[in-house]
Amino acid sequence: MLLRGDEDGWGCTVVSECGRSADERLPGPGVRWQTGVRRREGEPPWWSRQLAEAAEGLRELVGRRITDRTFAELGVETEISWFAVRDPVEWEGLVTLRDPDPARFPGEVPPFVVTFQPGRGVLLPDHHLLFSTEAADVWTTLAAIAESCGSPPPLSRFLCGWDGHRDIRIGRGSLQASTGIGSDGVERLGQVHVGRPPGWAGNPELRPRLDGIDLLDEPAADVTGLFRELGHEVEEHGPSVHLPAMGLRLSRPLDAPESFAFIGASLEFPAPLADGLR
Repeated sequence: MLLRGDEDGWGCTVVSECGRSADERLPGPGVRWQTGVRRREGEPPWWSRQLAEAAEGLRELVGRRITDRTFAELGVETEISWFAVRDPVEWEGLVTLRDPDPARFPGEVPPFVVTFQPGRGVLLPDHHLLFSTEAADVWTTLAAIAESCGSPPPLSRFLCGWDGHRDIRIGRGSLQASTGIGSDGVERLGQVHVGRPPGWAGNPELRPRLDGIDLLDEPAADVTGLFRELGHEVEEHGPSVHLPAMGLRLSRPLDAPESFAFIGASLEFPAPLADGLR
């Protein structure tokens, strides 16, 4: 398997043992820095890091597609060992077969349930993240969860509007926490986001829940309709849904119909309570 980036974008070539090959174009821009102006400029210092992150994401995407297809057709999964040919824009992968993950079979592995409690925070299987939690304790909790799930340590990223933001991988989903400095000068938890791509959710399955509603497991229209039946104000903006009184935001894939499930759920401290005490 070859993963290669050029000035037009990224592509992947799968080569079988008998020598047959299949090419596939992948999402993402080309690897050449373009300024949009006529005069030539050198690549900025951060460009190589951007390419490395893009390549890492595409290696993961390719790995998921291959193993999902192999499981669907053969009942086994694949594992890809990647080797840099021309880091970061060209990679070679060696594909091997392995037994399927137990979580592929319903009931074999319990889900990782994140219980949303509007105005309070979220409850986790062995931890909790409340809006009163100070930033240092938020990061410690994320690190403990990542370790218990066998995931990499929390990754710190910049997120506009927040003073701190870190995320961890749970199965194929992500649990993210953002913090903000309050009027008292203390940095506390301000938002929790749970994201999960369509398809198999990985091991364990990340499952956000509110009042018994599995937010990412039912058609978006059904979830939205249920909240309306319960008397909640629901604001819809394209693929996004906002319930301001609860501080809940839901999102489905862009251009996806309402029959699709949501892929993301965020809980913030509700705006109507923001001026009060947490």
